[in-house]
Amino acid sequence: MSAAEALLGILFIGLTAYTLLGGADFGGGIWDLLAGGPQRGAARRELIARSIGPVWEANHVWLILVIVLFWTTFPSAFAAFASTLYIPLTLAALGIIGRGAAFAFRAASHTPRERRLYGATFAVSSLVTPFFLGTIVGAVASGRIPPGIAAGDIWTSWLNPTSIYAGLLAIGSCAYLASVYLIADARRAGAERLVADFRRRALITGVVVGTAALGGLAVVAADAPDLFAGLRGRGLPIVAVSVVAGAVSLVLIYAHRYVLARITGALAVAAVLWAWAAAQYPVLLPPEVTIDAAAGDPTVLATVLAGLAAGSVLLVPSLLWLFFLFQRGERARSAPDQSRVAR
Repeated sequence: MSAAEALLGILFIGLTAYTLLGGADFGGGIWDLLAGGPQRGAARRELIARSIGPVWEANHVWLILVIVLFWTTFPSAFAAFASTLYIPLTLAALGIIGRGAAFAFRAASHTPRERRLYGATFAVSSLVTPFFLGTIVGAVASGRIPPGIAAGDIWTSWLNPTSIYAGLLAIGSCAYLASVYLIADARRAGAERLVADFRRRALITGVVVGTAALGGLAVVAADAPDLFAGLRGRGLPIVAVSVVAGAVSLVLIYAHRYVLARITGALAVAAVLWAWAAAQYPVLLPPEVTIDAAAGDPTVLATVLAGLAAGSVLLVPSLLWLFFLFQRGERARSAPDQSRVAR
């Protein structure tokens, strides 16, 4: 394995972590949007805020890692990527900023009007941001980012059938992950009505997203035949893992095995990313920009690898400790007021 391949693997690990952690945060915002009115949805929103609050800023560390690795280790590919996709990239960045600001301001608001305004901004940003991020993935996967500065079309590169399918799939995946995670959070808080509520949402969302994901492959076959061929070839075993893990997670949720369902649900979503990676390997920007061709200076690659090795000694234990403290702290908190949950 070359240094460039190792760094791309680390980049995909970071992208996977952001999808599973940051994606669940976006999904929490989506369920906040669908929680109901101020009284009816109060307990749901309280649970969502308590689940997201301690970790939402830390989860964006993975996105920063992905962006920094991309531009430092594959500079020519990043230049083509950023200059062609600057519109969805800007919209996603504005969504992330608006979402985070609104989440913080809502917690500090004292009037119902302010809380509604910031709550709506938080929820809508949580819905549109994963869509734009998904369209970016679809643009790369469907081969619409040619080499060169702004060489691709700034509109059709991300407004096309594959990108829209990827954007909608991103929204559904985030909502599904959040519902699965929130079941366990509600159970740990002793809020049995919320457990039943998010269990029902997880089952419905899982069936809908799984069906749409498989059915949408027809869109990929028609719009991005090279990607579809890769998914049927090298990526097929990983696609199968995603399908099986998704089905198992639904069975586990139905059987009230929520901790195991978190693992299989996360595996189902992560496998989608890795199926894409396997489908286009060894190409970085389809159809012809390979990993080695796009890699930067070997000295830079070696330096970045060394920096990652040193940084991970601090970063990984710190994040694990953060999640441990958060989970332990949640057990000590009282459950949300279940009288506010709609029957």
